[in-house]
Amino acid sequence: MKLGWIGLGIMGRPMVQHLLAAGHTVHACSRSGVPAELAAQGVVACASPADVAREAQVIFLMLPDTPDVAKVLFDDGGVAAQLGAGQTVVDMSSISPVATREFAARVAERGASFLDAPVSGGEVGAKAASLTIMCGGDEAVFAACEPLLRLMGKNVTLVGGCGAGQTAKVANQMIVALNIQAVAEALSFAQDAGVDPARVRQALLGGFASSRVLEVHGQRMLDGAFAPGFRIALHQKDLRLALESAGSVGAALPATRLAQDLFDGCSANGEAQLDHSAMFREMRRRSSKPAGGSTAN
Repeated sequence: MKLGWIGLGIMGRPMVQHLLAAGHTVHACSRSGVPAELAAQGVVACASPADVAREAQVIFLMLPDTPDVAKVLFDDGGVAAQLGAGQTVVDMSSISPVATREFAARVAERGASFLDAPVSGGEVGAKAASLTIMCGGDEAVFAACEPLLRLMGKNVTLVGGCGAGQTAKVANQMIVALNIQAVAEALSFAQDAGVDPARVRQALLGGFASSRVLEVHGQRMLDGAFAPGFRIALHQKDLRLALESAGSVGAALPATRLAQDLFDGCSANGEAQLDHSAMFREMRRRSSKPAGGSTAN
């Protein structure tokens, strides 16, 4: 198929490579241009989102936030200017569920289809084509796009109508943040109690407290290795979406608010571009004993 792709960051690049490997033609554009590596592999560089849409049957978006998606779709030179019957927009960004439903309606006015399909799994999952993909949209649209999505992910689920995929992603990010918070708090507690946190982690990996976050991010915390796989700034954005959505439906999210507060502390200390496991640094700043006791970076 002739596919379009807009957004070639940490996640977008490997995802595009999976589509290329399956024999699809990909027309793409990005704020920083199409990387030479992808161009050498056959990606056709386009000057604007509209140019991408002019060439593609299915247009994928992988962008940072709601305003970015709105701009790419509807500003001058945007995707919508070239949309028509038989085309589909698949938004794999993590954005507002409310805005997603509005975007889908505006795309439908042009005769095209819309599927929200945010992902979980980070850079590792993107490279391994093992992402979890949460979809919202019409069943027939999902069925048509599912073979493409399965080139990039293993767990691909239609959750409901437009916006349902984004709601599932918000829920996912709440769970991930609270797991990071729990692991950071537990390892920080062990350290202040004078017990080797590495051995505590090893012991917990064999019990009911075991989790992927404890396995992967727990090790990052012990090593102080916070090169970004998923940046704190992006997780802050996702929790903001959670709290905004909760306000609109009357849901109480006390633990999510605390996780956001911890991320805010990281951001205030210049750590917004570090991996979200660096929440451990803020936990150490808050947990360190006033006199004596160890601290960690």
